[in-house]
Amino acid sequence: MAHILGIRIQRFKALGDVTLGKDKYDEQVDELPAFGCLIGPNGSGKSTVLDAFGFLADCLAENVEAACDKPHRGGFHKLRTQGETGPIQFDIYYREHKNARPISYTLAIDERDGVPYVASEMLRQRRKGQKHGRPYPFLKLEDSQGLVWAGDKTEDEEGAEQVPVALDDPSRLAITTLGQLKNHPRIVGFRSYIENWYLSYFVPDAARTMPPVGAQKHLNKTGDNIGNVVQYMERTQGARFGAILQKIGKRIPGVRSVAHKKSEDGRLLLAFNEAGYKDPFYAQSMSDGTLKMFAYLLLLEDPEPRPFIGIEEPENGLYHKLVERLAIELKAHAEERDTNVLVTTHSPYFVDALAPEQVWLIQRNDKGRSELTRAADMPTIKELVAEGIPLGSLWYSNHFHERVSL
Repeated sequence: MAHILGIRIQRFKALGDVTLGKDKYDEQVDELPAFGCLIGPNGSGKSTVLDAFGFLADCLAENVEAACDKPHRGGFHKLRTQGETGPIQFDIYYREHKNARPISYTLAIDERDGVPYVASEMLRQRRKGQKHGRPYPFLKLEDSQGLVWAGDKTEDEEGAEQVPVALDDPSRLAITTLGQLKNHPRIVGFRSYIENWYLSYFVPDAARTMPPVGAQKHLNKTGDNIGNVVQYMERTQGARFGAILQKIGKRIPGVRSVAHKKSEDGRLLLAFNEAGYKDPFYAQSMSDGTLKMFAYLLLLEDPEPRPFIGIEEPENGLYHKLVERLAIELKAHAEERDTNVLVTTHSPYFVDALAPEQVWLIQRNDKGRSELTRAADMPTIKELVAEGIPLGSLWYSNHFHERVSL
């Protein structure tokens, strides 16, 4: 499965220039681990990092103008870091599977006559056996014009034909258009990869709605199709479905089993059978925490796991003893399925389940720009964790030297 090794974000809101993991072919920098966690004060930029992923996905699904103009973003002029004049830029360094040579993708977005456009876009990969030097570009465009290297995925793909490209819509990504053509397999693969990213904006009240009956393969961003996903898994997973629900039930205190039924008006009811009660409780009467825990665990049981999952403050609404359990589940999923999971949190209990290499402190500097520091790179943190002190406890005790403005 495709896996992000690092990302660099420049001039995006408070993220003047931040990097998670590698952003290029640099053997001296550690790769982004499968599971990563961002901590820090309110307003430090944690949500902005996750929104950078959402912004990229929106650029692909629609175009850069529509992505900039989403209500929570407010247009290009509010997205570009204040005081900066260069383009908003993203550099993603990733691999298509465990044995694949890494690929880097660079996207720069600028503004012209008040309208955002794709200033440049490039996909690069080192040749087979190449250890040093510049990677080979197989997509290179500036202002919607440039070259693309066509050819199938063979070992001699570097010698494939160069094809001039001129796109007529400067607000659309080249990978959106060329990613539909089978003679550009790596572009197709990258487009599909981003299309399958999942950023959770779970809303308990949305999850309590009664959707029309109809199986759906994947959980959506707000979670209002939980019942439809349960219906799909029951239909396609056979005996495994029962084991999945039993496994989930064991992780939610008091819930023995979960089922679904069709209402008289053709809608879907999700029923939770709790210990000590004869009749089930339906989703409409379940607590926020129970619904959230169920949604996350259901997401992790997706038979076609998402290659990237981003979740903001998953601990909200959960009993504190469930928080560390959820962290363990998310971390195990990322490592076992070879996916990327990136979360933000304010909970030391969540951080207690993690290693210093998986946690970054994000905070504003004197210029108002966000800065990232990995816990593993902080003095004495790794040594104290090795001695048995939980990482969350060290954070809570201000061993991270976090600057908090009240």
